[in-house]
Amino acid sequence: MTDRYPASVDVAIVGSGPTGAAYARILSEEAPAATIAMFEVGPTVSDPPGAHVKNIADPDERAAAQTRSEGPNARASADRTGGIVKSAQRRARPGTYLLDDGFQVDGEDGLPAAAFSSNVGGMAAHWTGACPRPNDSERIDFLDETGVFDELLSEGERLLGVTTDAFEASPHAPLVRGRLAAAADEGRDAHERVQRMPLAVHRRDDGRLVWSGSDVVLGEPARDNANFTLHDESLVTRVLVEDGRAAGVRVTDVRTGESHEVRARVVVVAADALRTPQLLWASGIRPEALGRYLNDQAQIVFAVRIRDFEPAVGDEGAAQTGLSEYSGVTWVPFTDEAPFHGQVMQLDASPVKLADDDPAAPGSIVGLGLFCAKDLQASDRVEFSDDALDGYGMPAMTLHYTLSERDHEVIERAKAEIVRLGKAIGEPLDDRPFVMPLGASLHYQGTTRMGPTDDGTSVCSPRSEVWGVSGLFVAGNGVIPTSTACNPTLTSVALAVSGARRAREILSSDS
Repeated sequence: MTDRYPASVDVAIVGSGPTGAAYARILSEEAPAATIAMFEVGPTVSDPPGAHVKNIADPDERAAAQTRSEGPNARASADRTGGIVKSAQRRARPGTYLLDDGFQVDGEDGLPAAAFSSNVGGMAAHWTGACPRPNDSERIDFLDETGVFDELLSEGERLLGVTTDAFEASPHAPLVRGRLAAAADEGRDAHERVQRMPLAVHRRDDGRLVWSGSDVVLGEPARDNANFTLHDESLVTRVLVEDGRAAGVRVTDVRTGESHEVRARVVVVAADALRTPQLLWASGIRPEALGRYLNDQAQIVFAVRIRDFEPAVGDEGAAQTGLSEYSGVTWVPFTDEAPFHGQVMQLDASPVKLADDDPAAPGSIVGLGLFCAKDLQASDRVEFSDDALDGYGMPAMTLHYTLSERDHEVIERAKAEIVRLGKAIGEPLDDRPFVMPLGASLHYQGTTRMGPTDDGTSVCSPRSEVWGVSGLFVAGNGVIPTSTACNPTLTSVALAVSGARRAREILSSDS
């Protein structure tokens, strides 16, 4: 960490989430002589910087880290954070904060639960760690055509530390998976059948779970790289462009209010799917598709008590990890025929609390979630003001978002399917599933989408370089051009790997 901004670097990275970290990691491995500066608007809330807050053993320290991640007005919005999901209230998950204004336009559905995190590590300090691979139409066809997509996904799994055996000893995981498989596997290919969820989590020798955050993505290659510096509480307000090329960034020290210019040959904007297009807009970089094709995943949730549940002897797992590790995390993959992605997990492993667990039989209640793929529409977009400002002094945003007729049909299908799957596992706690307020998934995508050609429907190339601005890259879920139902982090990190390799090529050609 350093408080002093350099006058110039080879690469400036805006945002410290997993995709920004992926650029730092790949460049540290493949271009170790390159100087890299990473800027994050939020504070450092964990040790090492960027670590997942679940790894903080002390609950008070963990809660403090979450609060510090909740933006410029965290204390004012604390009464809208957390809680059991029982109604359509606008509530943010711990570690996140809501978009106060502009989340819904009259006559549209909007994204009332649209939220952000501002901290070193970004949303990866608070996520579930689910890393499924995309399937069927979720995949990016023009990357499949070149044969690189699966290799990039494998690199993403390496950087995130993805495993499938972290909950291998969970006593009731085979029971849950078996019941789900009996209900869902018919007619599916082998890779589409019910299986363990790939997770960015590993188990230490002492038995404790360690959840991956940006610290894992950075790894030793970046942490030990003397040419890499991370600057927290640093707001990038503008990307500098000269003669059609990225030339650096303007950054404000949040603590002092002082503004600085940092020159760079490559600039990577990896803020998030709402703040990345915001920075480009503020910088006068406004391709036709910027902010458009915004898509989220409607989220349906349901809780059941496992049928014929028998508590395990003792609960050593909870003592070591903070979780009642009975049922693990199970994945029901997306298919074009069933256009939703499913995950089933222990209540205390879920970021959305669906019910109170049974104190007499901890671990007997599991939550089911189905995420629905969105019908992509250019009219679904984030719009930026030329006059009004947000809490950071950046252009205020307004979200235009409407569910199509097909979206409503998919949601109704998902509601019926989640009840069917839930009843296969056990006894429902409620008569009906609950549709989370739109935006609650936090899986916003499409606003800086990639495309095979510069035809006005994409913001960047297949290697994440912004059309018309050499050396400027965008990263994060916003780059994903397809409609997905699966958790998007693995895909966005995979795309960042390709972008980082292109950045390395630029640095090599300039030297």
